[in-house]
Amino acid sequence: MRIKHLKEKMITPFQVLVSYYFIAIAVSFGLLMLPWVHKEGIEISALDTLFTAVSAVSVTGLTTINIAESFTTFGHIMILIILQFGAIGIMSVGTFVWLIVGKRIGMKERQLLMIDNNQNNLSGVVNLIREIVKILLLIELIGAILLSIHFKRYFETWEESIFHGIFTSISATTNGGFDITGASLQPFHLDYFVQFITMTLIMLGAIGFPVLIEVKTYLLHRKETFRFSLFTKITTATYGILFVVGAIGIYILELFSSFKNMKWHEAMFSALFHSASTRSGGLTTYDVQTFSEATDVFMSFLMFIGASPSSVGGGIRTTTFAIAILFLISYARGHTEVHVFKRNIKEIDVFRSYVVIILAFFMVFLSTLTLLITEKHATVTQILFEISSAFGTCGMSLGITSDLTTVGKVIIMILMFIGRVGLISFLYSLGGRQKKMAYQYPTERVIIG
Repeated sequence: MRIKHLKEKMITPFQVLVSYYFIAIAVSFGLLMLPWVHKEGIEISALDTLFTAVSAVSVTGLTTINIAESFTTFGHIMILIILQFGAIGIMSVGTFVWLIVGKRIGMKERQLLMIDNNQNNLSGVVNLIREIVKILLLIELIGAILLSIHFKRYFETWEESIFHGIFTSISATTNGGFDITGASLQPFHLDYFVQFITMTLIMLGAIGFPVLIEVKTYLLHRKETFRFSLFTKITTATYGILFVVGAIGIYILELFSSFKNMKWHEAMFSALFHSASTRSGGLTTYDVQTFSEATDVFMSFLMFIGASPSSVGGGIRTTTFAIAILFLISYARGHTEVHVFKRNIKEIDVFRSYVVIILAFFMVFLSTLTLLITEKHATVTQILFEISSAFGTCGMSLGITSDLTTVGKVIIMILMFIGRVGLISFLYSLGGRQKKMAYQYPTERVIIG
């Protein structure tokens, strides 16, 4: 009993959560190693299978193999199942199963759920999970129906169109970035309906589940007293601004390059789609390898920011970026506190945002240096793009993923894993339990700048 008590004291909820994700990767690896997953005559190494498993659990979409050519229909179904687990979250899936079978959700489980979904308190966390699962499945169902009906114009049978509709809907909503066409969504470059539906699904998956739940509550239970939370306001505003700025940036940068021979509406939709997809979607309607280096760097920055907290995406997250920018503006104005939407941002949240940004920067920097040594065939831009895509769990690539060395693949896998788990959770899992200092040193100013 004493040993068990000591173990419980040593292991933190963050470490347990990270362990669960490791288990999920192991299970996914086992599923992808089944003999019915690969097409006859196709041999895939254990490392490439592990890479695909990590990519699916982290809903990234980077692959060292072409799953359209290498996987059977059964294999594609396995990918969809893993994507669902990865998108909803390991603890969320487990909780949903517990709710179905009538199991009581204990305090430890609630703590893990709170961490897995970036929540600050335990109250209502189980109801949150219930709502997340329902909303995600509803979005995927609507998307699958719309796309399946539309895809009938491209495929001979209803079976093909329905399967492509389901796969595209789940891949877009979970921001997985996987495809079964072999060329992402490039065959639908001129189909604005497919692009619009896919963009909408990517945005709904990336904007954050708490936002969707609040919008649903507002629409179904209209009350004069209802107020959107500060999180929803910041997330929505930041996501919208980044989407518009991203689209304008890509459009301008490629206007005299890859977009110069396009009609204005083709170029506009291409810019809009890839701006949305850099939020962590990873799907493409145009060959990104034809983009200029300036656009590649710009998109790397967007992927580095990633999606919103409590969503299916990775990166430093939109709120982290927003709070950091707001702090800079407030400091430049001589303010000691950060104000937004008539609310004060807690000091701890400002500290956390800069911790995440600094840690993420050093991770990307060290990863880039390492891959520059190991990947002699790739340029700096290609490597930066690949690393940003992995960390932001996006899945876009400039075509170097399949040529990565063993070291390169391992680094990309680590980045995908950290991007999905979250930097704060990963950092706490390494640091152990939080402890308050029993003493305090005298305070002294330091010259800065």
